[in-house]
Order: sequence, then structure tokens, then C-alpha cells
Amino acid sequence: MNILVSTDWLAGELGKDDIRIVDASLFLPGTPRDAQAEFESAHIPGAAFLDLPTLADPDDPRPGMLPTKDFMTERCQQLGLDAESRIIVYDNSPTHSAARGWWMMRLYGIGKSVAILDGGLIKWLAEGRPTESGMPSPKRGNAVARYTPAQVRTKEDLLANLDTRAEQILDARSAARFSGEEQEPRPGMASGHIPGSRNIPSASFYRADNSMKQGEELRRLFLDAGTDFSRPIITSCGSGVTAAILLAGLELLGKTDVTLYDGSWSEWGLDPATPKATGAAE
Repeated sequence: MNILVSTDWLAGELGKDDIRIVDASLFLPGTPRDAQAEFESAHIPGAAFLDLPTLADPDDPRPGMLPTKDFMTERCQQLGLDAESRIIVYDNSPTHSAARGWWMMRLYGIGKSVAILDGGLIKWLAEGRPTESGMPSPKRGNAVARYTPAQVRTKEDLLANLDTRAEQILDARSAARFSGEEQEPRPGMASGHIPGSRNIPSASFYRADNSMKQGEELRRLFLDAGTDFSRPIITSCGSGVTAAILLAGLELLGKTDVTLYDGSWSEWGLDPATPKATGAAE
């Protein structure tokens, strides 16, 4: 199973014993939408609600930080996920948050395979495909989380990288947030970007039908931002959500020496001691 699956493919797999569908919708702070209410109103048949904003470490003051292995195991078992499950993650969000759900499932070794539904619920609905309502109670699964820390970068890693520049940093936020022209959505947070990073807004990865760009069209996004495909990459964003889109895009292009800065700008921008840059990329 590829990391992207089509709506046609999923329609043909609905109801198979090993298929598990997970809604990973998430909205930015201040967005007047309720992911759970929307899920209960209409979701892909058989889907479970991930509740991505709460799938985080509750004892960490930084927003949306990765949960413990035990927390991840418990949530995934509640969702009915098994060790042999083929997991399909989708969203109904302008942040395309399914990529974060996909990355987390992969990071913790959940299921036999994990993929993102290309186009998400938006494309599914546009094609007139079926939905169901309510909040399901799936049979408890047996998935067990195993954490892979080498795939995650910390603030300390990023500070060290300021001197070595061994890894490229790609920021998925909007151009206005990256440059510092637009205020951050979280109170008290500085504007700008990590010095030396480059910007590829995550919204540019999607076509009009909500599907993800692929092939040369996708590669061009990275090349136009000055990406060197021969060097390792760290992806970043506001809180580690859209950074996963860049990571998925790079994997589609065959590049796997890519990690994600989980704290992202929510951590960096709130720390008065970290250096900040404004304006365009260097």
C-alpha cells in the first residue's frame, strides 16, 4: 500500500476485515469549527475519530507534543486498531491534518501499513460517496506503540544545527507567517522563522480537488524553495501538524532522510532565548 490511496481504492476496500479508517481532522486555534461534531454528522463508513488535538502529552506545556507510548497505545486500541491493520487516515480540514495522523501512526509503529486518503473527505463527498453519522464504538484493538526517537528533532537539535547547517530546515507555514508579516495565532508568540530555514507553504501542495500534487509538479515545489535533495531535511511548521505534509511529500519523491521538529514554531517562537529571523529566506 502506498502512502497515498485514492478514493476509488478506498471505496473498493470498505468493509474488509483488516481495513481501519481514522478521521484525523484538526483546526487551528480560533477556527469556528468542531471536528468531533462534524465527524458525528458525517464520516466515511466504518471510520473512527482520532481526536488529534488531544492525542498529545497532557503534561507538556507545549501544544500538541507527542504522547507517551502508553497514551498512544491506549488511544489506538480504543479506535480498534490492530497490529495487522491497514490504516487509512483522512481529514476534513484546511490544514490537511491527516498527514500528522499518518506520521504519528508510522512513528509509533501502529498497524501493518498506514496511508493517507488522497483528497480526504472533501473529495469523497464531492464524488457523492456514502457517509454515516454518529460516534462508533469499535471493538478494542491490540496495537502497541513503539516510539522511534531518531525520526523526531528537538529544540536542542535545531539550536545545534544553527552552527553546523548539517540539515536543511523547511517551514510549512504561510509565507506571511514565515516572514513575520502576519501575527501568529497563539498569544504571546514571536513572529518570523528559524534562521536559515526555507519556506514551502503547505497549502501549495494541493490541487483544486484537494488531492496532493505528485511527480515533477511536487518536486518543483521543493526545488523552487532551494531544497538540496542530496542533504538531510528537518520539516517544521506552527505546531508539528503541516510539517508532516512536507515529510510525506518528500517521501513520495523517494527522499527518506527527513525528520520532523515536533515543537516547531510553537516552541521556538515562545522561547525568548531562541534566535528569530524575519523577511524572506536567506
